[in-house]
Parts: sequence; structure tokens; C-alpha cells
Amino acid sequence: MEAALAVASLVTVLIVSIGAIVGVTAQVRCVDAAREAARLAARGDDDRASRAIAEVGPPGASSAVSRSGDTVTVRVEAPVPALPGLTVSATAVAMLEPGEPR
Repeated sequence: MEAALAVASLVTVLIVSIGAIVGVTAQVRCVDAAREAARLAARGDDDRASRAIAEVGPPGASSAVSRSGDTVTVRVEAPVPALPGLTVSATAVAMLEPGEPR
């Protein structure tokens, strides 16, 4: 009886730990994708920015790019596959390169 309870507890801790690792990994990928896309969009390379989000971001990531004054802002959002109902997101801001339209 005690061994069964111990095994069940260990399995629960393992599942929660794996879910946390998957969630953190998705968050880091959102941060990386937003940063890379903001840098590319600031240079005027919107097509490559979209590709960077698809390549670097987590599966199912969506994005929004906006320009305001001298900056470009990119927000990347994605669901966490191992944790239904949980969405992670990241926002990155970059200054527009000289010569880029405002």
C-alpha cells in the first residue's frame, strides 16, 4: 500500500515537472522568436520576420507586428501543448533602422 502511494506520488511529480519544462521551453522560444522578428522588422525585412517566428517560435505560434513612431513591436503568443488552456507570450521592441519608413 505504501509503495503504491509512493509510486503514484513520484509519477505525479514527474508529470508536473515535464509540464513545467515544456511550458518554460515554449516561453523561451516565444522570447527568441519575438526578439529575432523585431530585429528583422526594424530593418524592414517583414517577410524574414514572419519566417523567423515560424522557425524559431513554438508550434502554433501567432504574432502581431506594429510600428509606432521610431519603434517596431512584435508580440508572439503560443499555446503550451502539454498544458491545455495555458498560453505563453513574449513581446520585443526594437528601434527602426535609419532610413526605414515610420
